[in-house]
Amino acid sequence: MIVANEQELSMLKQAGHIVAETLHYMLEQVRPGISTKELDDLGGAYLTAKGARSAPRLTYNFPGNTCISVNNVAAHGIPAQDIILQDGDLVNIDVSAEWNGFWADNGASRIVGSSRQPHQKLLDCSIQTLQGLIKQMRSGMRINEVGAYMEKQAKAAGFYVIKNLGGHGLGKALHEEPTDILNYRDPADKRRFRKGSVVAIETFFNTRSTLAIEQADGFTMLGNKGGLAVQHEVTLVLTDKAPIVITPILYLDLIK
Repeated sequence: MIVANEQELSMLKQAGHIVAETLHYMLEQVRPGISTKELDDLGGAYLTAKGARSAPRLTYNFPGNTCISVNNVAAHGIPAQDIILQDGDLVNIDVSAEWNGFWADNGASRIVGSSRQPHQKLLDCSIQTLQGLIKQMRSGMRINEVGAYMEKQAKAAGFYVIKNLGGHGLGKALHEEPTDILNYRDPADKRRFRKGSVVAIETFFNTRSTLAIEQADGFTMLGNKGGLAVQHEVTLVLTDKAPIVITPILYLDLIK
């Protein structure tokens, strides 16, 4: 989507605030002993109360309101009653929704309980990379610069990027142009971001794997070499100056 006027921007911001608030609310509920299905039910009820609808349900008939991935699940984890969070787990919650025809997407990982090590370094690398990118994002920049920065930051910290997962355009649907905003630099990609573009920027960092493999359920994605996974995501509108943050990052106090 290319934002055409202030009314569209206002609607998009309202959709973004709903998904950002839902994500923060769900991250607040994370604790040892809660199941990912319970978390998802809470998120679904919150979205419904705000008049929003789950984007993965609408788009892919996903069997959950949100994607909740634990430890070695790189993306698209299906909420389940028998997946019980334990102290020290890494959990990722990805919330995307439609509200009055406008779509927004965000996600974040956090550590369950009070145990901060040994996962804090991975978590910090991911969120700091996303924050660094937000400061750099401009219309006109090459799309592959996003991946170049992510790959550089991950490598410097001793981690890997998942090369077949990445960000995407959105706004009037969950996935739009530009597609494949990758986590590594593809030198053949000559595309540039257009002014007014709505984009979801996502980190996919891992301790071992470089590819995500879809499982038999058609959704869950595991790393090709195992390892722990984290993701952080924000929706932005690109301008020739600082981007407009559509999904404010409300959860920093929960992941530090």
